[in-house]
Amino acid sequence: MTANPIKLTIDFNDPELEPEQRDEQAQRLIAELSDMDEVETVDRTLNPNFPVGAKSMGGFLVGLLTAEVNVGNAKKLMGFLGDRLSGKTIELTVEANGKKLAIKASSREELDYAIKSAQDFIGT
Repeated sequence: MTANPIKLTIDFNDPELEPEQRDEQAQRLIAELSDMDEVETVDRTLNPNFPVGAKSMGGFLVGLLTAEVNVGNAKKLMGFLGDRLSGKTIELTVEANGKKLAIKASSREELDYAIKSAQDFIGT
């Protein structure tokens, strides 16, 4: 196991939702994750292509959030995400030990598979 944090990026990308609705889902999850002791950091994802000098309010990617958690707390976080994201269309990216795993899910079954794959990937 490593002391390096595991980085999770969650993209609420349901094409049937308006950008504002996807962003609301991300912000609700950020609020919930912020209350968890297991999560080291969580925030909206900055837009790397945002014009220099533009107002910072628009500098975030719509519907995206990034969280960091240590390996010891990853399993609990994955369980929490399984409960909270069931039935939502998302893309989950997990970065650990210099490697990246990206998984899409739009049903409970796909989300369960994504969570299991992420747990196997990080070794929890």
